[in-house]
Amino acid sequence: MFDKKIKMNVTDDESQLILFSLVELRNNLIKEGRYTDAVDDLILKLFG
Repeated sequence: MFDKKIKMNVTDDESQLILFSLVELRNNLIKEGRYTDAVDDLILKLFG
């Protein structure tokens, strides 16, 4: 189901915006007491 990979060309500014947005989403999930596993995995896959 998740075997398809998509490659995107993004600028450094766009990359920073994506990372900051994911971190903000993660922080909001923590405030709500919800799991952050999916967001953590995505951050690691994109920027790890």
